[in-house]
Amino acid sequence: MNNPNFSSGPCAKRPGWDITVLQDAALGRSHRSALGREKLAKAILDSKKVLGIPEEYLLGILPGSDTGAFEGAMWSMLGPRPVTVLVWESFSKGWATDVEKQLKLSPTILEADYGEIPDLTGIDWSNDVIFVANGTTSGVKIPDWKWIPGDREGLTLCDATSGVFAMNIDWSKVDVLTYSWQKCLGGEAAHGMLILSPRAVERIESYDPPWPMPKIFRLKKGNKLNRTIFKGDTINTPSMLCVEDYLDSLAWAGEIGLPGLIEKSVTNLKVVEEWVDRTDWVDFLAVSKAIRSSTSVCLKITDQKFRLLSKEDQSAFIKDVAGGMSKTGIAHDIGSYKDAPPGFRIWCGPTVEASDIRAVVEGLESACLNKMKTM
Repeated sequence: MNNPNFSSGPCAKRPGWDITVLQDAALGRSHRSALGREKLAKAILDSKKVLGIPEEYLLGILPGSDTGAFEGAMWSMLGPRPVTVLVWESFSKGWATDVEKQLKLSPTILEADYGEIPDLTGIDWSNDVIFVANGTTSGVKIPDWKWIPGDREGLTLCDATSGVFAMNIDWSKVDVLTYSWQKCLGGEAAHGMLILSPRAVERIESYDPPWPMPKIFRLKKGNKLNRTIFKGDTINTPSMLCVEDYLDSLAWAGEIGLPGLIEKSVTNLKVVEEWVDRTDWVDFLAVSKAIRSSTSVCLKITDQKFRLLSKEDQSAFIKDVAGGMSKTGIAHDIGSYKDAPPGFRIWCGPTVEASDIRAVVEGLESACLNKMKTM
């Protein structure tokens, strides 16, 4: 049976998932009980194992999904150095806004339009640098990790929520990395993961921000990093039901292995690439293959009649086609992000099967061609 779920978050559950995998959840138990702590610690250890995170790096569970984890990192660490923010989609733009308007740090903002990426060769590495590994709303990823120097002075803060588990991470180039359970592994929402290098830990322990720190962002206890957060303690109460679901996702991922997860996503992208190559009215939003995402695959319609429509009419076209695909059960949630150019966004992460991607592009071709006949 085909899986029609292609939302870019929350994403499709793993193949073969059913609700019975949650039967051993620690429901009605304290997350601070021996059982609760055991499950939370296992989530941390299994995550590090699957992702190949270096032993000296710390990983902890924070509230507020990827957003909470990334905000916690920014509020805790930014300030001692100038900040550069790389922006090429809506979430990185949000980080730039928070650094500028909330933390008032007057960042250097290097911004590119949807589908493009800023010049990565002109970055001042005496700054702390903020970027996304994969632009979920633009379908644009970083081309590689070579542009980040090993001898940088500032920290790198990377939002990798729609990249981790589906793309390679060079941990030597990462000081802070965050992600959420509901993206590449199809877990449930509301929990964020924060990964810290030894350099990031040193920053936290040597620096006290000048602004008031909300409780859910507080990573220090006294003058030191609160390391219990990275052993299974949490700042606030997590959902043990979501924890159980994440443990199931990690077990599935561990069986496949990180190279297998990456290959599944790449194979899914290839299905879309083959369709785009033989179709003359559609193209990728990403301007080059080097920055083309294999997870949040964003497409644009290049047909001239469509391009001549107003943005409002283009959006209405996309909404009508995407709504029809959902009603027929072929594909749910494939419209582009609200702030992105009108188009389609198909989640191609590792929990999605290539056969389902084929069904989507076939249905999308039929629906769009029929719609175009009425223009």
